[in-house]
Amino acid sequence: MSNIYVGMDVHQETITIAVLPAVAPTPTRVEQVPNDLPKLQRYLARIAQDGAVQVCYEASGAGYVLHRAVTAWGYPCVVIAPSLIPTKPGVQRKHDRYDAAQLARLFRAGELTPVRVPSEAEERVRDLVRCRETVQRELLQSKHYLLKFLTRRGLEFRHGKHWTKAHLAWLETLTAPTSPLQAEDQLVFRKYLALFHYKNDRRLVLDREIAARATLPALAPVVGRLQCFRGIQVHAAMVLATELGDWRRFATATPLMAYLGLVPSERSSGPRERKGAITKAGNSHCRHVLIQAAWSYRHRPKVAATLRARQRHQPAPVIAHAWKAQHRLHALFQHLAYRKQPRVAVVAVARELVGFLWAVMQEVAPTTAVV
Repeated sequence: MSNIYVGMDVHQETITIAVLPAVAPTPTRVEQVPNDLPKLQRYLARIAQDGAVQVCYEASGAGYVLHRAVTAWGYPCVVIAPSLIPTKPGVQRKHDRYDAAQLARLFRAGELTPVRVPSEAEERVRDLVRCRETVQRELLQSKHYLLKFLTRRGLEFRHGKHWTKAHLAWLETLTAPTSPLQAEDQLVFRKYLALFHYKNDRRLVLDREIAARATLPALAPVVGRLQCFRGIQVHAAMVLATELGDWRRFATATPLMAYLGLVPSERSSGPRERKGAITKAGNSHCRHVLIQAAWSYRHRPKVAATLRARQRHQPAPVIAHAWKAQHRLHALFQHLAYRKQPRVAVVAVARELVGFLWAVMQEVAPTTAVV
């Protein structure tokens, strides 16, 4: 029996399905069905009577529930990276039927790039880490609410940096009866301050939960090795561990750099070579923590007490590799920052840091079983 390629354009309520047999020039069926798993199973069972069904759909907010269901029914299913789907510049119309048919055609031609589908346990831990990032953004928003409100009332803290112990103590004095704020302003300020404290407490709770997950047998070897590097602590290591999963699926460090969007874009033609800013493709969570970690390499190589504590009980070759990275990346930052802006230099340092991380992660098994 020949293969039958099925492209699905998935939405919350409906799924548009294009059925393309291996020998057919165009899809034989393009239909829209409800996004209901029992009905979809019966639909695929009818198609499977004529050949071996292979299914694909784009990665989206729908997650991997559909992939796991189709795989459990016995049909091979892949999730496609939307940003890597080939497109025709001259095509000016786009709709669900066209998208489903294109997925089926390109899937049969082998022109689609699948994404790695995490296990359900991996996805739960990854969502926990992403939740912490969401709370961090909300906490930053609450800080802006407080500072901008006080600025509109002509109150500013001039005895040090913001969000230090002294600054927080000063904020508490504004809720006292002797506060310069009027009654209505005190009410608004208390609400903003209470919201800030609530979000800060939620972040601390998530930090403890993430630190506990980092000690699990499946994650501890990965997190421990990553923390040997300067600028990468528990949260950053957990982001890299849960987002990337199996580091060994990248043959060299260069594809990993491209996956994280840290390589420069290029529009060259003939003798003209033109490179631009980084692509910012791929995983933005990893790219963010890597760039934040890269800023620490602007300082001279040093093993502080916190870094020494993180490196305790780790393999000696990994520690030596991390020390080599400090010298190499510090020299690179100083060389580039002298000629270009520091933010340009730090991106180059983050790209080089990926190479060092990839090298030490080749001996670690993938995090496929997280309890």
